Amino acid sequence: MDASLMHLQPLEPSMTLTTYGTKIDVRPIAPRERHSLIFNTFRSLGESEAMELINDHDPRPLYFQFQEVLPGKFAWDDLENGPDTWRVRITKLIGDHGNGRCCGSCGGA
Repeated sequence: MDASLMHLQPLEPSMTLTTYGTKIDVRPIAPRERHSLIFNTFRSLGESEAMELINDHDPRPLYFQFQEVLPGKFAWDDLENGPDTWRVRITKLIGDHGNGRCCGSCGGA
């Protein structure tokens, strides 16, 4: 197993829109590697799935990066706000394509 994935753990299903989730604790990971791991984990989620991020500092800069890179494609829920541990649930939102809100890029297919 890839050592960078050893800290990933499944979450229990919840009664919200989230149907399955992944827990990712980035505290033992080198800071320069964290954001790419977080974004790759998020991209691997299915629609309405969530990941729980555990961090050793306020992830607000990451939130702004998500806003820039993936506007409208995620929900951000603070679960714990320091001072030693921050926990956030990041949910992948259902996309517009195929939901009656066509963007036009596929020609209506």
